[in-house]
Amino acid sequence: MQRDRILRKLIPVYGQECVQAQHDPYQTLIRIIVGQQISLALGRKLWRQLVQACGQDLQPDCVLRHSESDLRAMGLSLRKAQYVRDAARYFQQGAHRDPDWWQAQDDAAIIARLCEIRGVGRWSAEMFLIFFLRRPDVLPLDDTALLKAISHHYFSGEPVSRFEAREVAQAWAPWSTVASWYLWRSMDAAAVEY
Repeated sequence: MQRDRILRKLIPVYGQECVQAQHDPYQTLIRIIVGQQISLALGRKLWRQLVQACGQDLQPDCVLRHSESDLRAMGLSLRKAQYVRDAARYFQQGAHRDPDWWQAQDDAAIIARLCEIRGVGRWSAEMFLIFFLRRPDVLPLDDTALLKAISHHYFSGEPVSRFEAREVAQAWAPWSTVASWYLWRSMDAAAVEY
């Protein structure tokens, strides 16, 4: 707040809210995949459909019992159905289900590991760092909602480049995650969660 005039105004408005880690590593990643490139409302709806089909604990075995066609009938696109099944396969093989394993890794190692899964790129890995591991200094410059918020608050709605966004974000370190979350929150009626 001391280094950024916009955050000085936003943080008091949403000060009682914060990033909440709500799921295990597998469920967090599945929820991120489901929510890629769609609205928060649609992402929540698709997640509810998946939970309804597989139960609240949403295990990889259950997801894999559903064919791509089944997942598409729940509303997932073909690509997302494939990606969800690939992530389920990855975790079904026992790959790092333990939250402590993830906590022990640095950000670069986690991004590299997650990007081995088809359908998981840098944006998804950064969302995992933010919403599962709650890492404090992640700046997701591939996130269109963050760029839109920076454009709105810092550039009077003019389009903003990643370079310009990075320039603005220099004041946020080592709390880029926190700043990003408040900017997201300022643009949406509901808090972002994965």
